[in-house]
Amino acid sequence: MSAGTTLRLATRGSPQARTQAEAVAAALRATGVDTELVFVETTGDRRQDIPLHEIGGQGVFVKEVQAAVLDGRADAAVHSAKDLPSVTHPALTIGAFTARRDPADVLVGRSFADLDQGATIATGSVRRRAQLQAVRPDLQFVELRGNIARRLAQIPDGGAIVMAAAALAILALDERIAERLDPERFVPAVGQGCVAVEAAAGSAALEALSRVDDPVTRRAVELERSFLAELGTGCSLPVGAHVVGDRLHAFLAASDQLGTGPTAVAREVVALDGRDDHALARASAVELLARVGG
Repeated sequence: MSAGTTLRLATRGSPQARTQAEAVAAALRATGVDTELVFVETTGDRRQDIPLHEIGGQGVFVKEVQAAVLDGRADAAVHSAKDLPSVTHPALTIGAFTARRDPADVLVGRSFADLDQGATIATGSVRRRAQLQAVRPDLQFVELRGNIARRLAQIPDGGAIVMAAAALAILALDERIAERLDPERFVPAVGQGCVAVEAAAGSAALEALSRVDDPVTRRAVELERSFLAELGTGCSLPVGAHVVGDRLHAFLAASDQLGTGPTAVAREVVALDGRDDHALARASAVELLARVGG
């Protein structure tokens, strides 16, 4: 971008989203780019009375933020990468995947070992529910929506809520964590722990965003997104994928069994070869989908 130009960053207004966007803005300013935040309310923010998988899953937190770029109110859109649909909007380009924070899920309230038989877990994620239920069929589940403060106020008696470690870290709330769940066992959502920034394809904003792009994170998240895109769906399915080094950890469950007892799940660890990694990620998705019944 030309000298003296301000890069307008669209973001949701929740404390987590705002703090993430402020971190991106600070990183850009460190490279000499002036920034300004543009706040947008999304469908996901307005409809906190309905489970995410019922109002559209992936995309409910991003469409209005993207619209701010598409209609010229902003130059770039800042998202939690896990909220992005698996296929990028045709008029937009992901100009930066910022360095990933801890991708793991965490329990707040009680640790896994301290949960009594039949304890209640609050989570709005079908993926988290399926993974925990597969290990502990006795657990009971209730929905969880809202910003971080609201979620932390809804810990069930004797139970726990499940959150992303990165969401608590960005707000300096790490002390609330009762247990970090091993991401190789409890596979995170695609892109979890990463902030992605989109701009109009071919725009000058992309050069500025390239200055805060993290190549290691980009490789990992793009491979995870290839896995998800092959499924042809978003987070309405209980699905997770996490790349660390030369391994892809993948998870998929049968969505129609949620809430009826142990869920049919499939897991796979894929060795990446550095040449055909996206093909390997897509093949893993096909394999897991076949194993849970298509």
